[in-house]
Amino acid sequence: MFDLEENRQKVQRALLIGIQRSDMTRQETEYLLEELEELTSNLDIPIIDRMLVKLRKPSPPYLVGKGKREEIIDLIQEKNIDVIIFDEELTPAQQRNWEQETKICVIDRQEVIIDIFSERAQTKEAVLQVALARMEYSLPRLTRAWTHLSRQRGGMTGARGQGETQLEADRRMVNDRIAVVKRELKEVIQHRHVQRAKRLRKPVPTVSIVGYTNAGKSSLLNKLTASEALAEDKLFATLDPTTRRLDLDKSQHVLLTDTVGFVRRLPHRLVEAFKATLEEAVVADLLIHLIDISSSESSSHIKTTEAVLSEIGANENPSLIVFNKIDKLESSEKRERFELLYPEAIFISAETREGLDLLKSRISESLNAKLPPTKLMIPHNRYDVISQLHASGGIKNSKSEEDGVHIEGLFPPSLQGVIEPFLVK
Repeated sequence: MFDLEENRQKVQRALLIGIQRSDMTRQETEYLLEELEELTSNLDIPIIDRMLVKLRKPSPPYLVGKGKREEIIDLIQEKNIDVIIFDEELTPAQQRNWEQETKICVIDRQEVIIDIFSERAQTKEAVLQVALARMEYSLPRLTRAWTHLSRQRGGMTGARGQGETQLEADRRMVNDRIAVVKRELKEVIQHRHVQRAKRLRKPVPTVSIVGYTNAGKSSLLNKLTASEALAEDKLFATLDPTTRRLDLDKSQHVLLTDTVGFVRRLPHRLVEAFKATLEEAVVADLLIHLIDISSSESSSHIKTTEAVLSEIGANENPSLIVFNKIDKLESSEKRERFELLYPEAIFISAETREGLDLLKSRISESLNAKLPPTKLMIPHNRYDVISQLHASGGIKNSKSEEDGVHIEGLFPPSLQGVIEPFLVK
């Protein structure tokens, strides 16, 4: 019996299988297959060939029908393929059947994404979230690696009870580890909530950049805040949220956060695992929905991002639609079409900085739109209050008079209790 885990470490020649279901166009299937190719390349697995399969009705044992299965097996033998990667979620049984039939490693899009997340996670929270997603994915698939051990081995001393199979012992071990990781993750998330609560008590608005992976979110954060967050031209370059201060003008600043990118067919367990990370979007005062206008799938990217935002409960947040990478457009036709579809949208290039001043202005307008203009008179002995108002970035005019400091500005609800005694009626 072949050792699947050993094979997995040696994979050098991949075959990608794209699945065109009856409700999909060939163009959409091709794009998803190209995206899978880019995802696979991030794992440094060489791609030897790719195949597109039209699927009228899924076959429960292998997903595809007998004729196409034989064609795939012939191609594997001809090109010495050692890993098949399906751009479709395989059931544990389908994965097992393929591996028994071909004696090589067979994975799907979900496992590729989980592997990438596993490599990129940096913070303790992200590492735990990925570990949890991986174990929950692997649990129903333990028989892939342990089929040859899944027999009675009673009477041994150790973790297994009398008559317990190796598979049962492994399943129990994974379940125990899942419980431990969930407890650790709960503690980390609670700590994160405490830190976030402290930040939210400070009267500084929060803005989160959301969007499809590789839309340029990290590059935009860097250009707006003159920071150096990781920004690479590859899928899922950012997994951990990065927050920086953004000065909108001399008196107003916000906290700007770059979040993990979304992707079509993102494994649901990863959405669940990363909800704590994505809460940065849920609690934000404003969302910047960033879209790569140069991509052929811009419209699909918008739908995917909106679906994930809805799933995590952030779809009701105020948002700005921002189209990035206008410098990469070969003609103005596409921009004109999106200008008609999204008349309030902003068009920018994070690379060339075109449109960034307008974006900052619109962020300020959006945050201030829901704040009533306020006039205050602060006594000279209450500079502690004036300091808080300056920290909020909401002061528009300030003048020191004999009776105190006269201030006009826009201040968040968190400061209403502080300014109430000093309101000028």
